[in-house]
Amino acid sequence: MDWVDRMNEAIRYIEDHITEKIDYERAAKAACCSVYHFQRMFSFMTDVPLSEYVRRRRLTLAAFELQNGNVKVVDVALKFGYDSPEAFARAFQALHGTTPSAARTAGTKLKAYPPISFQISIKGVSEMNYRIEEMKGFSVVGVQEKVPTNGAFDVVPALWAGAAREGLFGRLWDLRATGLPLRGILGVCADGDHGNSEEFHYILSIVSESAPPEGMVKRDFPAATWAVFEAEGGPEGIAGLWKRLYAEWVPTSGYDLAYLPAVECYLPPEENKNELWVAVVKK
Repeated sequence: MDWVDRMNEAIRYIEDHITEKIDYERAAKAACCSVYHFQRMFSFMTDVPLSEYVRRRRLTLAAFELQNGNVKVVDVALKFGYDSPEAFARAFQALHGTTPSAARTAGTKLKAYPPISFQISIKGVSEMNYRIEEMKGFSVVGVQEKVPTNGAFDVVPALWAGAAREGLFGRLWDLRATGLPLRGILGVCADGDHGNSEEFHYILSIVSESAPPEGMVKRDFPAATWAVFEAEGGPEGIAGLWKRLYAEWVPTSGYDLAYLPAVECYLPPEENKNELWVAVVKK
């Protein structure tokens, strides 16, 4: 089963359970990746967060039921996961611009969001510079923060700005270990792989074997195979790497994403490049 088939299988699972509590772990398993990567991959590929897609599909189907039957609003609200008719009405109004009751009236304008399907499109006009690294286990020491998956590209830059103001990077540099190809100040994305979690830990850190100072944590990671992608220029290039990883490299590479953290590696400014490290396994 190739990448497109697996992603579409995950969507079929979501659609088959759209009136139930969606088990994102089962959806991710159908896509053969972790919950963290599945949610981010979905968002990058569709420009819609997974939770928002589910919300739109439920409210689309709710509108169809109100238009085509005599079902009570309260019954539709409960069917599609809302605790009360009031909560359902607010969500319905926000999406459709009208009330559930008005949706029954002929001529009322409503919005319909059809199920998503994935296809391979022609991309890759510009090259992606990458290498495969076999690396032994390692440890990082740093400050760990919880980040919502859907808001990562707003929250993470704020974490870096705060760390710069507080002098964190100098303290981390004093703890650094040498001897591994993983260098620089790291942003480790971890712990987003279980249950219906829509958040993960972002660890501003450095490779180190030192005991963590007060206010920091130490995290250990096993030996693994890593795909390492280079982005020339400043830190902003990392965001583009994430999107190209999911949209261009993963579907055609012969590798699957491993159930391990991903690492944003910010190198010294004089190197004029940064790296994205993603653990992988051969298909």
